[in-house]
Amino acid sequence: MTKQSIAFFLPNLYGGGAERIVINLLEGMSVPDISFDLILADAEGPLLNQVPNHVRLVNLASGRVLKAIPALSRYLKENKPLALVSHLAHANVAAVLARELAGTKTKLILVEHNTLTFAEATSWRGKFVPMFMKWLYPRADMVVGVSEGVTTDIKTQLGLKPEKVNTIYNPVVDDKLFFKAKAALNHSWFEKNSPPVFLAVGRLTEQKDFSTLIKAFSLVRKEKLARLIILGEGEARGQLEATIKNLGISEDVLLPGFTDNPYAYMYNANAFVLSSRWEGLPTVLIEAMACGCPVVATDCPSGPQEILAAGKYGELVCCGDVLALSKAMLNVLDNPINSEILTQRTQDFSFDKAVSRYLELITN
Repeated sequence: MTKQSIAFFLPNLYGGGAERIVINLLEGMSVPDISFDLILADAEGPLLNQVPNHVRLVNLASGRVLKAIPALSRYLKENKPLALVSHLAHANVAAVLARELAGTKTKLILVEHNTLTFAEATSWRGKFVPMFMKWLYPRADMVVGVSEGVTTDIKTQLGLKPEKVNTIYNPVVDDKLFFKAKAALNHSWFEKNSPPVFLAVGRLTEQKDFSTLIKAFSLVRKEKLARLIILGEGEARGQLEATIKNLGISEDVLLPGFTDNPYAYMYNANAFVLSSRWEGLPTVLIEAMACGCPVVATDCPSGPQEILAAGKYGELVCCGDVLALSKAMLNVLDNPINSEILTQRTQDFSFDKAVSRYLELITN
């Protein structure tokens, strides 16, 4: 009897939240008599070396996601996996079309990581993908939202039947995260008696709104000696560097790029700040809390409100409000929430919970 397989589909493995989540899910999935495939439109990105050993990597080498449709269709015909779990809207559209072309009975699960209402509409993808989603998503077997906010939004925006939509929180917390958090961090800013360090992590894009964070930090800096590190890479780097220079805070702000181990920074930082305009379920916020780092977040749609239990586990401020964010940043230094309370809260976002929910969806 041929071994059954479960396949996951992504555009690539650049360092975004969705890509990390897929790696985490595969890390936690080990089922007797079932093999796992990770299909990439292009096998590129810094997370390639984190694909678990028990997972077969399938490179469609298509250049773009929509060009991957014929190759993905061939894969489905030849391998007939038990399920295909696709992540990210444009990849999800391609997955539906590929299954239609293949004509197979593979169960198709589409995972949405962001709300549609607040997604970027500046690119062709932002303008046209939602139209295809309305047409194609009802053909999937199940659509998963990574937070209640995302689930509510996609039901409303796409007119999906309630029984076709499910909420599964992302797998974020496991023993490996805690192990990595305690790795040595050889950085002069974290030496004893150094000024407090604020940390942010994410792609340098409009969505993350790091310009508001930098402006808020400049106000903090007028009140208190402090530093800011933003881990990540992206197209807004030049603009952010110009803002830092114009505000005269270059000596106190670092943009070191992408790192394999942001958890060591989270463990050592005095506070973590999420300044996003919109999210689905911000993984980095949960990771920081798991590392015991006090947090401040914008009350953006969606995720922070759920994660922080409406402000119980960290302060929430309005998006784009420089002054409110600066005040919350100063407050978190003076009144940090106990790290054990923060870590305990993140058990709702464990690998075990997420993996068991996905396996339940796939096998039922």
